Amino acid sequence: MLPINRLRGISVLCIFVLSGCVSQEGEGVTEWVDPFIGTAGTGHTFPGATMPFGMVQLSPDTRQSGWENCSGYHSSNPTILGFSHTHLSGTGAIDYGDILFAPMSGQLLTEPGEETDPETGYRSAFSHASEKAEPGYYRVILKDDMIEAEMTVTERVGFHRYTFTQNGDSHILIDLKHGLGDRTTEAWTEINGTDEIIGMRRSTGWAKDQVIYFVAKFSRPFQSTSLFIDGEAVESNSARGTDIKAGITFDLDQQRQVLTKLAISAVDIEGARQNLERELPHWDFEAVRREAKNRWEEMLSVITVKGGTKEHKTNFYTALYHSLIAPNVFSDVDGRYRGADFEIHQLPPGRSMYTVFSLWDTFRAAHPLFVLLYPDLATEFVRTLIAKYEEGDLLPVWELAGNETGTMIGYHSIPVISDAYVKGLRDYDVEVAYSAMKKSAKADHLGLKHYKEKGYIPIDRENEGVSKTLEYAYDDWCIAQMSAELGYQKDYDYYMRRAMNYHQVFDYTTKFMRGKKGGQWESPFDPFAVTAAYTEANAWQYTYFVPHDISGMMEMMGGESSFVNRLDDLFSASKDLSGRYQPDITGLIGQYAHGNEPSHNFAYLYNHAGQPWKSQKVVRQIMDTLYHTGRDGLPGNEDCGQMSAWYVFSALGFYPVTPGQDIYAIGTPIFDEATIHLENGKSFTIHADDASPGKPYIQNSTLNETELHRSYLSHSEIASGGELQLKMGSKPNQDWATDPTYRPKSAMNLLVVSNPVFDYKERGFLDSMTISISTPTQGATIHYTVDGSRPSDRSPVYDTPLHLNRTTEVRALAIKEDFSPSYVESVTFTRIPYRISVTYNHPYSHLYTAGGNNGLFDGVRGALNAWGSWQGFHAVDLDAVIDLGEVRKVNRITATCLQSWASWIWLPKSVTFSVSQDGRTFKSLGRQTHDVSLEKDGSFTKDFVQETSGEAIRYIKLFAENVRTCPDWHPGATGKAWIFIDEVVIE
Repeated sequence: MLPINRLRGISVLCIFVLSGCVSQEGEGVTEWVDPFIGTAGTGHTFPGATMPFGMVQLSPDTRQSGWENCSGYHSSNPTILGFSHTHLSGTGAIDYGDILFAPMSGQLLTEPGEETDPETGYRSAFSHASEKAEPGYYRVILKDDMIEAEMTVTERVGFHRYTFTQNGDSHILIDLKHGLGDRTTEAWTEINGTDEIIGMRRSTGWAKDQVIYFVAKFSRPFQSTSLFIDGEAVESNSARGTDIKAGITFDLDQQRQVLTKLAISAVDIEGARQNLERELPHWDFEAVRREAKNRWEEMLSVITVKGGTKEHKTNFYTALYHSLIAPNVFSDVDGRYRGADFEIHQLPPGRSMYTVFSLWDTFRAAHPLFVLLYPDLATEFVRTLIAKYEEGDLLPVWELAGNETGTMIGYHSIPVISDAYVKGLRDYDVEVAYSAMKKSAKADHLGLKHYKEKGYIPIDRENEGVSKTLEYAYDDWCIAQMSAELGYQKDYDYYMRRAMNYHQVFDYTTKFMRGKKGGQWESPFDPFAVTAAYTEANAWQYTYFVPHDISGMMEMMGGESSFVNRLDDLFSASKDLSGRYQPDITGLIGQYAHGNEPSHNFAYLYNHAGQPWKSQKVVRQIMDTLYHTGRDGLPGNEDCGQMSAWYVFSALGFYPVTPGQDIYAIGTPIFDEATIHLENGKSFTIHADDASPGKPYIQNSTLNETELHRSYLSHSEIASGGELQLKMGSKPNQDWATDPTYRPKSAMNLLVVSNPVFDYKERGFLDSMTISISTPTQGATIHYTVDGSRPSDRSPVYDTPLHLNRTTEVRALAIKEDFSPSYVESVTFTRIPYRISVTYNHPYSHLYTAGGNNGLFDGVRGALNAWGSWQGFHAVDLDAVIDLGEVRKVNRITATCLQSWASWIWLPKSVTFSVSQDGRTFKSLGRQTHDVSLEKDGSFTKDFVQETSGEAIRYIKLFAENVRTCPDWHPGATGKAWIFIDEVVIE
């Protein structure tokens, strides 16, 4: 399309900007909510209109791609593309942005144009000065066309009001190709009469198969309409394809205003139509805006506060607001919804289905907050998780639009269910829930096979093995608690033993949770290094994640005093990080990373060690320094409510350190008074006398006028109503809640033997090698075998290093009286028939070594989901020469490479094999290519094979051509790509 010369109505803009400053705030807590908090920096929130847990999130899109734009909006972007109807709040991955509306004046443009030159397309420049956002409402002036755009919502309907100020034609473009980081796979639209458009968009992205239907009604008849397929106008009232757009032109009167309401459904057009007719049968925009605000007022008023600063109140109620955006309603008003099996299901009356479960984040505080404040909703969320299990075979991990994305780690539906159960929410099929828990834990995927066999996940067999081991262990403890409640003793014993598996990744020498591969500790070890052994973290940021056995963790680290010193070190260490870049690690206080979830309960752990004043100090420091009222006022991704739920709990003065346990650690409240108006009709009030920024320390306390010496509260105490009275001061009271009987307890009290640990140079050896075996458990005896049999207490006792001169599997078991025995550790050591060495023109990454230069020939193949078992080359070609030591007859050379585009790893474009006898003159044997698509999903390998017909060879040159940059469709477009290789087999 040709660019249009647009008028610049400066005087009108000034009027709009000034009118935007007129407050429509009423009395109530919603006046403290600022939806712009988190829209800059790494918060990834959106400022648009939504209802509590609503299906529609109607918000501006400022860009379609890039990590900063996961919500569709980032305050650093100067233009707005338009307004789409679905958005994610604070995620670290991008999706949604469905059904974009782009209003414009003058010429109808169908392409978005360039951000640096918005006049080339339908995008428009805008100013933050013209924006206004409040719960359920958003407004902005589109400068290029002088259009005032306003939007509000019901639960399932987006309501737009556009005021056009320029003479000439006025248009709204509906873009079904547009999406945030996804790709349209199918779309259609149809014009019904003179005031209605219906359609469907199907897309693939983070959610592999998302379907959304819509019905849009307009307050004015169409003057004309245009449909476009692949940018070309078509003479029809319907269009189908992957690049579908609809242009609507209006002939406006002096009021120059168009209203449009759009309902969505994941089921069908009839579902969307019913949602529209039931929720928004009228055209009163201001009434809907008031209703939305009133609904938010009702939800947010569950907590009322007194005292504190304006910033405290803004942070607090905005945090509560952000906590209530997800999960989102996924069922229509008639109770139908699209299930995890992609079939259409019908709910009984009064029930709802939900989507967007960011469980790795939200199990920690967001779901416990729902249990406390909105138990009926929390129950419905549990029912939703159970239904998704019944439809999809496993409990959700990270569910989006009915799709299991497989993102993040653990099986954290389990603590959500367990926490609700132990706090008294049981109005669901408990036995089905329990069966679902066990089925998730018994699976073999995502490292669980290794976890069950060895008690931990080797980092050369599965990515993020340390983090997965720790989080599986906690989830298993949650299953054990349900087993105990339901009377399943055998299950209880089994899962309690598994819950002790955190011991297997604790290195007593460094006192860090550390990765193992091949039965030995990964080396070299740097606790500041962000590596594939951890999930978005390093050793500092995962070592303290044992929420279910904090007492055992303290003992493991040398006792209370040593544990406190280690916590002190965490908060005072250098902020420097090494290893791979990870944008999620933000909000650092020392190596404590509040901007990401694994650290979230660490500040409260001092309570368990009898020094609660240190928790009070650090918690207040986090609230005062890492949260503020600017657009970049969140320390990291909002993550569907978790970042904000942490603040809500902490500002009240307590926190659920161990979801699945019915207690909360007491911290440091920031308000003089905060009252929780409970769903059962009772109230719980926290009074904090002399609360102020300079007085974070509790001097003394009472609960219901009885002196309280402990630093924790039970859920039942809060749910029963009452008053917690805290006297605050500027100096710590080091006598309050220090006695062991007054501390929160998290203790398993089980005795287990840690696995034997092997020590050796390499798994592949030329002539002979020596290995040593030890166990961290003092007094344990190691038994071993070298014939492949399973060791027992009758097997030989290890007392001296073992010498090997042939390929051997060594298996070891550690035993101690009155302790549960270790798991069997086994390692296969491979004798290499002759010495091979490799020289590299471009070095491989120090993060991905496959065990070093000999790692390509050690007989241990790279695993599909363990990047540390591969040699990685970042944005460079693999250019290496292999020396066989002497001239040898070679029949075949095979090089195995990996593709996993979600991790920016692609097969090389080609692999060229060249050979030589002298290392100087090389002859090319062939260039092996392939036809595997860059977009092929999943992790998989391909063998590049070169036949040599028994040629005499000493040197083999491998040249693998890197694709260099991520393709345009990729979320990391233009980012540097990887080649991963292992193993090289020479026959």
